[in-house]
Amino acid sequence: MPRFDANLSMLFGEVAFLDRFAAAADAGFRAVEFLFPYGYTKDRLGDVIAASGVEVVAFNMPPGDWEAGDRGLACDPRRRAEFHDGVGTAIEYAQALSCRRIHCMAGLRPRDVDDELVRETYLSNVSFAARELQARDVTLLVEVINPRDVPGYYLGTSRQAFALMDEIAAPNVRFQADLYHLQIVEGDLSHTLEMRRDRLGHVQIADTPGRHEPGTGEINYPFLFGHLDRIGYAGWVGCEYRPLTTTVEGLGWLAPYLQDRSTP
Repeated sequence: MPRFDANLSMLFGEVAFLDRFAAAADAGFRAVEFLFPYGYTKDRLGDVIAASGVEVVAFNMPPGDWEAGDRGLACDPRRRAEFHDGVGTAIEYAQALSCRRIHCMAGLRPRDVDDELVRETYLSNVSFAARELQARDVTLLVEVINPRDVPGYYLGTSRQAFALMDEIAAPNVRFQADLYHLQIVEGDLSHTLEMRRDRLGHVQIADTPGRHEPGTGEINYPFLFGHLDRIGYAGWVGCEYRPLTTTVEGLGWLAPYLQDRSTP
């Protein structure tokens, strides 16, 4: 049975961010993820997480100036130093929060930069980050993002992502299969999951259209959850969707899958 974690950047928006950890635990989640922890001190977050009793599954490296439109820095040759600094910051938070997975956002393809230089920059930066994370026993995650939601994002298909991962050839670089994005850009979800099962580091879900909870759109999630079991995926499945109404009202789909919190 899949293990589900709550993405606190999208779920439980009815309460302040620091209160979402306890809200997730009260709703039956044993683990959480979120986009970025950097707006809070490591100590403050650590105290809140410890009090809630949840595990932190994953978060992203610093993305640059998010409010100004940055969506990561890995492919931009003009911001290598900033990217390297961000790796160090992410590691500090991962160690403080006992998090074993960090997503490295590729970023928007920079304008007026040669394609080969962009590619070389991405390979170099992700290789650097992978080495730094591997030394701390942390997995680096790579994800495809669809061009409707984020036009110009550098990683646009799973084929591209895996080709780059092959060149990086780092044992701790894994694929974050966001099924919402993959459904939009290529579909064929069960085949992709099965063919790439040995390289899956994390799975995220939302239905399409709308990016709401499972059961509100076109993706057959009950089939895919069973499929994850059949192919032997034992990792977390992140609920990274926007609730159609309120978070708790939209959790009916999850009830059959929630594990007893006493189960190890």
